[in-house]
Amino acid sequence: MQWRKDWEACTSFAPVPPPEHPTYDVYAVIDAALAEDAGDYGDISTNSTVPEGTQASATFLAKAQGVLAGAWVAHAVFARVDPTVQLKWLKKDGEAVQPGNILAEAHGSARAILVAERVALNFLQRMSGIATLTRRMVDAVQGTRTTVLDTRKTVPGLRLLDKWAVLIGGAANHRIGLFDMVMIKDNHIAAAGGIAAAVKATEDYQRSKGIRRPVEVETRTLDELREVLAILDAAQGQSMVTRIMLDNMTKRDGSKPAGLDVSTLHEAMQLIGGRQIETEASGNVTLETIRVIAETGVQFVSIGALTHSVPAMDISLNIQTE
Repeated sequence: MQWRKDWEACTSFAPVPPPEHPTYDVYAVIDAALAEDAGDYGDISTNSTVPEGTQASATFLAKAQGVLAGAWVAHAVFARVDPTVQLKWLKKDGEAVQPGNILAEAHGSARAILVAERVALNFLQRMSGIATLTRRMVDAVQGTRTTVLDTRKTVPGLRLLDKWAVLIGGAANHRIGLFDMVMIKDNHIAAAGGIAAAVKATEDYQRSKGIRRPVEVETRTLDELREVLAILDAAQGQSMVTRIMLDNMTKRDGSKPAGLDVSTLHEAMQLIGGRQIETEASGNVTLETIRVIAETGVQFVSIGALTHSVPAMDISLNIQTE
């Protein structure tokens, strides 16, 4: 896609590659946001107050501590509004910023800068907020074997941008959508008639379609985990199951370290033992608890809060006419 080719020309300030997706078009997302803002009459505030032809300079200013993300997306917003506006990035994606840091400078049409301002900031603030929380989670598990993952709990239409921000923050993506990984959850298991039936149906389906996608099975109890392990043992290394999710195998307990009882999760990891299977924990994951979860030895920890309720990073754009 053209947008990915354009990103490749801007890696000096956007060095982290976006996730792969077969159909997602960032330009379409940007255009929809601009059209939503313009409505049927355009920017009547700007058009009525700023004379046509007025030139201006503007700066993106960080007003909070965090991690910058979304520079290319903000850059692309300005290019869609008016490609003659020049942006110079003084900070790059993934870089830690402090209040008062100037992130970028813009020069060009005052009208274009004002039209692009809010849409560019919306993308930049959200992506930077996600990257900031992600970096804190990643820092919290340093020294363990655990990789931090996101989930599909993203804003509709912003899936790739949300997950791109996670990558910029230093974590990894879980599946991008429904197409790139099989995830057998409780509702699939109930509809299929049990774990064994769901796994068999999944493997039969993939063979019939000539595809091979990673398969993850969700377990909520130790008994469910034992059932999955029995399937793996019987398959003698031929199962398509590549990962087991240990879902909500922790519980709040103020008497425990970080206020979390991870004894069931510990027991689950002991049951898995040395089997060659990936493990993923989810549920009750916060900045305060992620370390004790990681110390159980689990390979992945997935966190919906990285994208479903993260606060935006405070960034402003200040303009001055020339």
